[in-house]
Amino acid sequence: MITELAVERVEFACGHCWHKWSVDYDVQYDRDEQGDEWEYFIRDGQAVPSPYDPRGAPPCPLCGRHWVGRLVARRPVPLAPETTGAPRYKIGPLAEHRPERHTAPPLQAHAHERPRENLGRSV
Repeated sequence: MITELAVERVEFACGHCWHKWSVDYDVQYDRDEQGDEWEYFIRDGQAVPSPYDPRGAPPCPLCGRHWVGRLVARRPVPLAPETTGAPRYKIGPLAEHRPERHTAPPLQAHAHERPRENLGRSV
């Protein structure tokens, strides 16, 4: 049973070339039949190992070395409410329901350059 969904922005800093970048991961928390909690990471629609573990650390886009990330931002995705008063919309035939969603480009989790920090100077 899914217990939580979230988007997590993970920042990486290469200890070799000092490049900094971030990647967005979809994270799913799940409870199995035995009551154990599990965490799944998805990047660009593909299941991947945890970016917080050396085995799941992505390569630096500049030098290719792998570095463990750190969480810098998180956005929980609300699960569908189970109350009958919540707004909801009946979906007709899937092919006819908002057809543009089938051709919309996927949001990519590709590396984001870290924004330059404003050091109090006017731009």
